[in-house]
Amino acid sequence: MNPGSVYLIGLMGAGKTTVGRLLARRLKLPFYDSDQEIERRCGVKIPVIFEIEGEAGFRAREEQVIAELTTVNGIVLATGGGVVLGEDNRRRLAAGGTVVYLNARPEDLYERVCNDRNRPLLARADPLARLRQLHGERDALYRATADVIVDTGAQSVQILTRELLDKLEERWKASA
Repeated sequence: MNPGSVYLIGLMGAGKTTVGRLLARRLKLPFYDSDQEIERRCGVKIPVIFEIEGEAGFRAREEQVIAELTTVNGIVLATGGGVVLGEDNRRRLAAGGTVVYLNARPEDLYERVCNDRNRPLLARADPLARLRQLHGERDALYRATADVIVDTGAQSVQILTRELLDKLEERWKASA
């Protein structure tokens, strides 16, 4: 069974990078993180890119990285939370592999990211309200783009990854 590529989407803090690394190991595929790839290419952290170029500049860089990585077959890719905002990104992800939406409640996301200073979209007085707003704006886009939806809840990364693997294997067998 050749799974092709698996692309993880969802809000910041949903577990895309953590689950993605473990999933890649289990599937014996290379792992990429689009945000880390952008940082590697720019030589600076994402908040610095936002500060200098604004969100629009960051999104343009993100689109370029997604365009390149979706041409590579057989990878696990953790994307940035806003990747679904770009129509071209959504189209490339949907065409290039299996898209997995790691869904989480804004309150759970807040618990995971409240002390993370690397989240420029949360650098404000009420980050929980911002997470609720982002979830409201993006949830429909995530759902429309995804082939598989997994609610992250409070389970361990290992259990979440096992659940995801079961759903992926079921999907791949059905399409074989």
